[in-house]
Amino acid sequence: MEPERLTDPSLLDVLEQLEAREPIFHRPGSGTTRGDFETMMADGFWETGASGQRYSRDYVLDVLEQRHAQPHEDVWEAHDFHCMQIAPDHFLLTYTLLQDGSRLTRRATIWRRSDDGWKIVYHQGTIVAGG
Repeated sequence: MEPERLTDPSLLDVLEQLEAREPIFHRPGSGTTRGDFETMMADGFWETGASGQRYSRDYVLDVLEQRHAQPHEDVWEAHDFHCMQIAPDHFLLTYTLLQDGSRLTRRATIWRRSDDGWKIVYHQGTIVAGG
């Protein structure tokens, strides 16, 4: 039933770079301020949450700013990374994320490679049924 998902060997460097940035917004080394998150996102960024709700760039920035205003524990494990090029300088990265030992989601992020570095164009999380 599962599709075969193999990253093209020519994209292994891209896979390594993007894997180091995921899960987005959960890596303190990538920054924890609104400005840090703004730098990571493309201007037209938006997200579809695990609930199916769509969120604007500004809404996500507001939530991240509130989340990181106070210390919090962020326990996660990401694995099963796969990368494919979908357009010039645009890549789809997919992976599985386990949060707090109980919330299992499949994640998909569209990344754009630019002169300013990697930018997140779109992100989606989907809860794994029974996971």
